[in-house]
Amino acid sequence: MASRSATITLYSRPGCVHSHRVRLIMAEKGVASYKVVELREDEESEDLLELNPYNTVPTLVDRDLVVYDPRIILEYIDERYPHPPLMPVDPVLRAQYRLAIFRMEADLYELCEDLDGTPAVARKARERMTELLTTLAADFSPREYIGEEFSLVDCTLAPILWRLEHYGVKLPPRHAKTLASYAQRLFARPAFAESLSAVEAEMGELPPKR
Repeated sequence: MASRSATITLYSRPGCVHSHRVRLIMAEKGVASYKVVELREDEESEDLLELNPYNTVPTLVDRDLVVYDPRIILEYIDERYPHPPLMPVDPVLRAQYRLAIFRMEADLYELCEDLDGTPAVARKARERMTELLTTLAADFSPREYIGEEFSLVDCTLAPILWRLEHYGVKLPPRHAKTLASYAQRLFARPAFAESLSAVEAEMGELPPKR
């Protein structure tokens, strides 16, 4: 694993929610020996700019391939390291999973930047995130994960749920319990602890090891 993964470099920021989910899938896949170039939140990198015209993180470099869209990075890693698979084989289910990820990015991920904004902007973002997550929790099935098995959908939602306490997002008690139980299952996975940067580790509390 070390020899085949040493070609990969990931440009990341310690508090970036998009970077977090890429680190999470790398951990879930057991890609233990890859290079992380961790940039401070306000740090610019000439190397990154040469690789990525948008100068954004996460950016993944694998030999001559450069990928700088988070969703494409997730699917690339899932296909490059096919075990365990994190997307279903059935094309209909794959499309449904992709739509779920798209909605999480468009609705939840877009709010993360606002949560770090001015008090008024952050308050509005908290209200909207509470509304969205309450709706999501109401639709939860009794399954252990969102789909039949742990998937890229769970990898996408986990970094958001980890940040809720840090940002002061509180759900109504009825729905908070459902979502909290699901979140604890995600956080209890060994890969989740491995995915945390030092900054992210301070945002929440991992459940005790079983």
